[in-house]
Amino acid sequence: MALLNFRKREDRPTNPVNPQMEAFLQGYSIEVMPRTAAKIDNFRDLLPEGTRVYIAHIGGTPIEDMVETAARLSDDGYNVMPHFPARIIKDAATLEDWINRYQSEAGVKQALLLAGGVANPVGEFHSSMQLMETGLFDKAGFTHLHVAGHPEGNKDIDPDGSDKMVMEALRWKQAFNDRTDASIALATQFAFDADPIIDWANRLTAEGITLPIHIGIAGPAKLQTLIKFAIACGVGPSLSVLQKRAMDVTKLLLPYEPTDVLTKLAAHKAANPDFNITNVHFFPLGGIKTNANWAIDNGGAAAVPANLAAEAAVSQ
Repeated sequence: MALLNFRKREDRPTNPVNPQMEAFLQGYSIEVMPRTAAKIDNFRDLLPEGTRVYIAHIGGTPIEDMVETAARLSDDGYNVMPHFPARIIKDAATLEDWINRYQSEAGVKQALLLAGGVANPVGEFHSSMQLMETGLFDKAGFTHLHVAGHPEGNKDIDPDGSDKMVMEALRWKQAFNDRTDASIALATQFAFDADPIIDWANRLTAEGITLPIHIGIAGPAKLQTLIKFAIACGVGPSLSVLQKRAMDVTKLLLPYEPTDVLTKLAAHKAANPDFNITNVHFFPLGGIKTNANWAIDNGGAAAVPANLAAEAAVSQ
C-alpha cells in the first residue's frame, strides 16, 4: 500500500490552487540552520519526503552541529545539501575532514559551494572555484554541486555595480560543468520582482550559460523582517517592491507572501517550458513552519503527517 501524500488543513482555509504555481513548486527546496532546525519537532509534518534541504553554515557554527543536523534530516528521508563557505574553511585538510564527516555520519552527496559572507578568509580559500579545483568533491563521489547566483548582481564581487566579475565566474563554472562529471546548478540570492529575474535568466542563456537555476525566494515574513534581511544581503533594485509596500498603510502590517513574484515566474515558465529556472529555493525568513505551510497551501507537494505515515507503513 502506497503512503498517502496529504496534509490535514482543518486549521487553515483551503483555497483553489493555481495549476501553474503547483507545477512550478514541484521539487522546491528550503534552507535551514542548525539552530532553526532544532526548533522543529518533526520535519515530516512539514516537508515532503525527498525535499532538498540546504543547511546554511554561518561562521562560528561548529562542524559537529552541522553534521548532526545533516544526519537528522537524512534519517528523516531528505536530500541534504550543506553549505561549504570557502572563507571559513582553513585548508584542504579541513575541507576533506568536513566532507568525510558529512558522508560517514549523514550520507551526504550534495553541496552548495560559495565564497561565504566573511570579508577576510581564515585560510587558503576565498572562492567556490578554489573548492571545486581541489577535486575533493569528485573524489568523494558527490553527485550535485550548487553554486551561488546573483540575479541583481553582487557589489562585494563587483564594487563598481557591474556584473563583470560575476559573469566571468559563471563562465568558469559552466566550463567546469562541461569538462567534468559535476552536476552544477545555480542557487540564487532572493529577489522580489519577477521581471528582472526573467531578464537575468534569459541573459545567461544568451551568454551560453546553461546551468539550471534554482531561484531564491524569500518565504512569508513580516515586512520589517524582510527589509532588514534584504538590506543585509545586498538585494538590489527589487528591494523597491518591499519599500513601496511599506508605504501602503493598508499593507504595512500584513505579512509579506511571495505569491506575486512566484505567480508571474510560474506563468512565464508555463509559457516557456525551456526557461532555465527549473526549481524554487525558499529562504524561510519568517520561519520554517510558516514557509512550509505556505508552500503546501499553494501547491507544493504536501507532507505526510508522521502519525499517518506510521499507520500507513504498518498497514502495508
